[in-house]
Amino acid sequence: MSLPEELLELAAATAREVGRMLVDKRPAGGPDVVQTKSSPTDVVTQMDRAAEALIIERIRAARPDDAFLGEEGGERGGGSGVRWVVDPIDGTVNYLYDLPDWAVSIAAEVDGAAVAGAVEMPRRGESYTAFRGGGALLRTASGARELRVTERVPLGQALVATGFGYDAARRAAQARVLTGVLPAVRDIRRGGSCCVDLCSLAAGRLDAYYERGVQAWDIGAGALIVQEAGGRVEGLHGAPAGPELTMAAGPGTFEALHDLLAPLDPLRD
Repeated sequence: MSLPEELLELAAATAREVGRMLVDKRPAGGPDVVQTKSSPTDVVTQMDRAAEALIIERIRAARPDDAFLGEEGGERGGGSGVRWVVDPIDGTVNYLYDLPDWAVSIAAEVDGAAVAGAVEMPRRGESYTAFRGGGALLRTASGARELRVTERVPLGQALVATGFGYDAARRAAQARVLTGVLPAVRDIRRGGSCCVDLCSLAAGRLDAYYERGVQAWDIGAGALIVQEAGGRVEGLHGAPAGPELTMAAGPGTFEALHDLLAPLDPLRD
């Protein structure tokens, strides 16, 4: 078994365990908000912290010399050349409100490049996995299937997902960009979880995705899953995907989305 496959096996098993814990131990009245970050709407619950702690505990037990980058715990060093990029609950507000679109996201990087990723969606009963060069899979109770993005979908027929930041000024700017996108596409979806949107794109349930403000832990596993399903994940004008802008789609659709967004100045706030 190659190193990426070994890392994926550990990522997938850990994501499944953490997903079960988040469902089983979710307080009946909803989790308590223990912190806000960039704004009062950008929340952290006690379950975010518990989930990230469990992820690190399980991975460190198997690989004690690896590094971590986590949404809640920041960066922790290690000398092995492997770094784990983890989002314990992507879609915390959905989890807070008991909506189903949230996920546990775990990616493994080797020398700075993602080589394995697992996204667990417990409320959907779906497990998404990919390793570099090995394709992407969706596993459910009925079995596994290989993922493939849609290709060359005309924008007028494209279902496009996006998301919005927590800062009020950024949301206003994103709304102005959206007024230029919405008339040109089939429709817009806003699910509330970046990695759920990316996995839905990989599964052919969406045709494109874009968002400003996503972080490394939001896209670490999902971007690899999209790429291994045949899609592109980039920023504007060939820049790497990241906080400035992340766009994802299949061949043909990606270029059309890029050319629609570029003149709308999507990097403004």
